[in-house]
Amino acid sequence: MNNLSTSPHSSFLLRFFGMSVFVGLLFCAKPVYAENEQLKKLMLTNNCLACHQIDKRKYGPQFDEIPAKYINDASAVAKLAAKIKAGGTGVWGEDYMPPQPQVSDANAITMAELIMALKPAK
Repeated sequence: MNNLSTSPHSSFLLRFFGMSVFVGLLFCAKPVYAENEQLKKLMLTNNCLACHQIDKRKYGPQFDEIPAKYINDASAVAKLAAKIKAGGTGVWGEDYMPPQPQVSDANAITMAELIMALKPAK
């Protein structure tokens, strides 16, 4: 038999090591769920849910479609933040996005960053 598996000291070390790895991963992992919750909160606060969803098409594009469209555009966050504030049409068909001047510049940028961080829809 392996003495390592029956030793109380070794058992403690294995549990300690396992827990250390788990806690380390928690702090190092990208908080995708938290980011989605932040995006949902901003969407709700700024009335985006009237036309958009993260993963379903409503009137405007679903938010997880947007990263694929702007994947090679280094200025995507700035463009999206400007579009949130100014509105527009023609990018996603003939649907019109009304201006959202009540959205602060900081929230527009944060929403654009969170949208671009979403995993693109398939």
